Amino acid sequence: MRIVIQRVREASVTIEGAVHGAIDLGYLILIGVCEEDTTEDADWLVRKVAALRVFDDENGVMNRSIMEVGGNCLVVSQFTLFASYKKGNRPSWLRAAKHEISIPLYEYFCKELSKALGKEVQTGEFGADMKVSLVNDGPVTICMDTKRKE
Repeated sequence: MRIVIQRVREASVTIEGAVHGAIDLGYLILIGVCEEDTTEDADWLVRKVAALRVFDDENGVMNRSIMEVGGNCLVVSQFTLFASYKKGNRPSWLRAAKHEISIPLYEYFCKELSKALGKEVQTGEFGADMKVSLVNDGPVTICMDTKRKE
């Protein structure tokens, strides 16, 4: 699994002209699933997201987690995170998981993240044509990949 976390002041996802999910202070999380991913990958990411300390403390140092600041999360499926651009200029999506794998893992990640944070996670709609809007805070953008736990 791969995620891109963006610390935001606000973020929303609109589908067919209607706001589907919106948050204020917190994380916009783009998530991609590949064929080899399992619930263990999702669990690892949930632990990392909940504990990640990238919000400022009273001294202006990134030392607080999303839980400590009472932040929210908006999670949007993003199969293009597994784009392969090795050959030519048109990306290949072969590494992205098929719906039978990706939808249950996406839903599992969202459910487990909600549990970890103790509040509902906002989402996009899997497979929909979504318009994502955000005000990046910092900017702070962090990429995580369960196959490269660096």
